[in-house]
Amino acid sequence: MVDMSAPSLFHSARTGASGDEMFAPDGSVRPTYQALHDALDGLGLEEFRARSESLARSYLDQGITFDYAGEERPFPIDAIPRVIAAEEWRRVSAGVGQRVRALERFLDDLYNDQSAISDGVIPVELVTSSTYVVDAMRGYSPPGGVRIHVSGIDLVRDGDGEFRVLEDNVRTPSGVSYVLSNRRAMAQGFPELFADRPVRRVGEYPGRLLSALQAAAPDIAGEEATVVVLTPGRYNSAYFEHSLLARTMGVDLVEASDLVERNERIYMRTTAGLRRVDVIYKRTDDDFIDPEVFRPDSMLGVPGLVRSILAGNVVVANAIGNGIGDDKLTYTYVPDLIRYYLGEEPTLPNVDTWRLEDPEARAEVLDRLDELVVKPVDGSGGKGIVIGPAASRAELDALRERLLEDPRGWIAQPVVQLSTIPTLVEEGPESRHVDLRPFALNSGDDVWVLPGGLTRVALPRGEMIVNSSRGGGSKDTWVLAADHAASGPAASPVRAQSQASLEEGIEDPTDDSYDEFEDPREEHGAERADEPDPVTSAIPLIDVEEAPHDAQ
Repeated sequence: MVDMSAPSLFHSARTGASGDEMFAPDGSVRPTYQALHDALDGLGLEEFRARSESLARSYLDQGITFDYAGEERPFPIDAIPRVIAAEEWRRVSAGVGQRVRALERFLDDLYNDQSAISDGVIPVELVTSSTYVVDAMRGYSPPGGVRIHVSGIDLVRDGDGEFRVLEDNVRTPSGVSYVLSNRRAMAQGFPELFADRPVRRVGEYPGRLLSALQAAAPDIAGEEATVVVLTPGRYNSAYFEHSLLARTMGVDLVEASDLVERNERIYMRTTAGLRRVDVIYKRTDDDFIDPEVFRPDSMLGVPGLVRSILAGNVVVANAIGNGIGDDKLTYTYVPDLIRYYLGEEPTLPNVDTWRLEDPEARAEVLDRLDELVVKPVDGSGGKGIVIGPAASRAELDALRERLLEDPRGWIAQPVVQLSTIPTLVEEGPESRHVDLRPFALNSGDDVWVLPGGLTRVALPRGEMIVNSSRGGGSKDTWVLAADHAASGPAASPVRAQSQASLEEGIEDPTDDSYDEFEDPREEHGAERADEPDPVTSAIPLIDVEEAPHDAQ
């Protein structure tokens, strides 16, 4: 029985700020959050905190950890989900898909005809000055025409409540393991929250990923393509994710030493001999992927891999050379690329951005350094960002010198007041800033966007950078099904039968398919030779800083 005399669980979270997603400025609960708010409030702070601490312990036991200031910690999961209404998600999903399609066209054009340059849509200097363009891939078109098999598009909600794109990640976007693990943890730790709330499932992601990778296979693969996940190894900060995805797809997790090139084909060493590999889902940076083309001292790559790709005998996902799509200077041209390639207006706008290579823009930015956020175009994990209002005079003076020395290497943006969501801290739930990374899969026929994505939350009060390297955490992200009435529970209650829930794409906490996520540190591929020892939780296993995704 709830103690009616106890203060509301959320009494400290009603700040009156206009940017809070759960509470309106007058303190009332927004309709999309009403049912969740009432269910959590009914638990009371003591019960809610106890269950939250249990989730944290389970993450440590599973090895879902990260290194923060030299200390091994469980990656923080906040047990207050983010909720996105069906209608709003349709716009987000459409905008993410549109962006992926435009970037796909851009990358193919860049490495072939370069019509966007000849037609004046982008300057040639964007390409010639980029360190991400891989000359060896010029003239290459992958089987099926897909270069961006997996993408993560980082979004923020601005002061007007509108989602805007903060950056694009089309090389090796990471973090989807948090999405899967967070949902599993919430379904087990708070099963009653899902009752009569049609939350769309996320557990189909591994199957969708496998289908997209199989669809990318070269013709020589035949009907049964062999797919592997290539990891830098168990000491990589994202090894947990590599292992989990390989396990849930049912494919081999391999390191470079497990692969060998023979006659421009790639084979996997097994106890039964060599086995041809058709598709490699790489989680290794381009610079290390093939010592014949990139760093000759790399022990993480496969000699001859690029030759095998160009011969059409193996596909690497995502494609080598996609980095130009991640370049934050390219980001500023994506709205123009959408208009040029797709003939459409952008569904999701960019954050307003100054290109510092432009003299007029540079002069304005230099005059307003103390008001703006300045980012390196090749930065990742929040590294190198300078938030003007929070910087010292010495930091701004040093930044000014760097901008003058290398204007192409920087962009500037206004300080976006990220939206907030109540988040459990030591004193109880308080508002904290969040961003969102939806993940998209491109099969060649369709771009599918995972309903939800990774919500990252800045745990320190007032912090605007949400990365785990700055002490950030994550939340389960709920996308409500289309038949959900915004003012309350579902119009049609979630069916009790698991199969019916699966068919509708609705989350069912009794569904045992999430058991596939148990102990992803177990090794994959019984056929593989030279299996490494199991990874212990003492090793920093996961950190979404594997790919660029800094956020204010």
